[in-house]
This record gives sequence, structure tokens and C-alpha cells, in this order.
Amino acid sequence: MDIGIVGGGINGLCCAWALVQDGHHVTLFERDRIMQATSRASSKLLHGGIRYLENGQFRLVREALYERDAWLSMVPHLAEPLPIIYPKFLNGKRSRLTLDMGFRLYGLLSGSSTLPSSAWLTNNEVHEKIPELNITGLQGGYRYYDVQMDDYLLGNWVAEQCRSLGVQIIEQTPVRSVSAQGTLILADGTEKRFERVVNVAGPWAEKLLIGSKIPSRYHLDLVRGSHLIIARSCSHALILEVPDERRIFFVLPWKGKTLLGTTEVRQQLDDAIECSQKETQYLIEAYNHYFISQISDVDVVDTFVGLRPLLRSAANPGKASREYAIQKNGKLVTVFGGKWTTSRALANKVQASITIPMQSHFR
Repeated sequence: MDIGIVGGGINGLCCAWALVQDGHHVTLFERDRIMQATSRASSKLLHGGIRYLENGQFRLVREALYERDAWLSMVPHLAEPLPIIYPKFLNGKRSRLTLDMGFRLYGLLSGSSTLPSSAWLTNNEVHEKIPELNITGLQGGYRYYDVQMDDYLLGNWVAEQCRSLGVQIIEQTPVRSVSAQGTLILADGTEKRFERVVNVAGPWAEKLLIGSKIPSRYHLDLVRGSHLIIARSCSHALILEVPDERRIFFVLPWKGKTLLGTTEVRQQLDDAIECSQKETQYLIEAYNHYFISQISDVDVVDTFVGLRPLLRSAANPGKASREYAIQKNGKLVTVFGGKWTTSRALANKVQASITIPMQSHFR
């Protein structure tokens, strides 16, 4: 089958990878360069999403944990286990019992993972591992494991697998519209015909449908997630509660520096996708609340921003689902939502919607 894919982020690349292994001829169109937008602006983690447990997203967390371990097994040269500590402070929004139940459930949902189980650390043990932490009110903390990766390098590794199997990747070629009859209209007016078309354009997927006059059963909330790179080393990865909020943020080691993130701000596609001064201050103030040595704007050496497509299911973006949905219109398949860690699982479901019975190439 001749299949056209719109979108060169990690979900589009994984869809191309799955479909070409199933014997299809695949052409992928990307408006810019592959792995240049949301997919290279992640928190650099392959993870289950510990915070999604509070929203009851057990299926998503279980799938993401399975995929986290699969990525680690498949590309150990591009991904590595990362110990993370969640310090428990006296004035925290979550009790020790809540945290204990959450980390136990996270471990249960991870099944036969080779990563170490979570463990409670005493006040002294946390301080020993993170001496720069302000220990006022510190009661101890939980250490657990996820996986750190370089999203851009790993995404391009997937692209290499695609190309080696014959996928044609056409960059800097925007698609203006798609149809249920299997056609693509490029920005220059060129028409391309396929037996199937997969619209996996991430934050732009719904807009492409609307521009193509195709009704959408799903709608996206677009949430900007900003990150800061701080010019100081990070002794240990942390997950911390934003002061006076239930939101969490990460403090992660990254290439000899510290990565802070992320924010959650709704925005429109026409707005500039960039880190605002308000977001910068929000993350700096959250960091300074927990660390003895303070930082300021001058310590910020870089910022990066991703625009996450969330299924419109909650009023608060911090509680919105990272689930994904698939819509079929004749020969057109559209993907809504999705996250980095579950990109292979999403690709298998797209493959199943095109080729039945499904033949998974990622297990």
C-alpha cells in the first residue's frame, strides 16, 4: 500500500517506521526539518508520568512504563536510567502516605521492569545526595527511576531506521490540505495521491483537518511547556512541588548544566511559541524556594519550548490527559494528542487502523 504521512515529529517517524516494516511504501512530508518542533523540546525523559496517576490515567501510565523500558532496551547508547528524588517537605501538598501509594503503584504498573524499585530515603540520605538543597522542613524523600534521553538524537535515530528501510522523507514541504479520498495538496499546489494518508502533525493536526473542511470529532488544547537551561551543574535529578501549588517541576542534570521545567500555559497556534519572561521568573522562583544558592536571569543560558497537543478533556492544563485518539475518514487517518514515550505504541495503533490484523514490530 502507498501511504503518505504528514508530520516529521517522533509520532510521525514512528508511524512511518511501523508501516514500512509492514511492507508498505511510505512517504513522509515535514513542513520544516524533522524533529525541529515539539519533539525536540521535551523534558528529555522517557517516563511513565508519575503525576498522571492522580488523574486516574492508569492505562496511559502502564503503557508509557512499558514503552520506557522498551526504548531503554532498544537504544541503550541513547538512553540511560536516571535516579530521581521526590523530597517530602513538611508543608508539601501531598502526604507521605499519598506519595508511598503513588510510587508503589508506579512500580506495580511497570511490571517486570529492570529498573530499581522506589525507596524511601531519610532526611540525612537526601541531604547527602543533594547538599545544595535547603533542608528546612525536609522529612525525607522517595527515590525512583525513569530514563533520560536526548530527544533530538533519538528521533533522528528513528529517522535513520526509516530511511534504511526505504521511507522517503521530504522536508521543508508544507501540506496545505488532505482529503478522505487519499490526496495531499502541498503548499505549492502540487497534488499527491495515496492509498492511505496519516495526519500526525501534532499541535497542527486539528488545524489541518479544519483547513481541509473535514469535521473533527476531537479537539485539542495547546499547552506551551517552557524549559530553562541554567549554567550550573546538577548533582541529582529532582521532582519538586511548585510552592503553594500541586504542580510539579523537574530539576535535571543536562550536559553539565541544569534543566528546569516545565510550565503549562495555553496558547493559540498563531501566537509566538517562546518562553515568556513570566514563565522564566516562575521557574526561577520555584527553584530558589528549594536551593541554598539562588539563581537569577543571568544564570539562564538557554530556553526551549514545546507546544503539547492535549485532548480537550479538562479545564486545567495541569490535569489534562496526555492520552491520544485516532479518527478515520475514508482513506485518511488523523492522530490527536500523544507523547514522546508512547510514540511507538501510538504507531502500532495507527498501523492497526490501516492493516488488520495488527502486526506489531516493536515488541
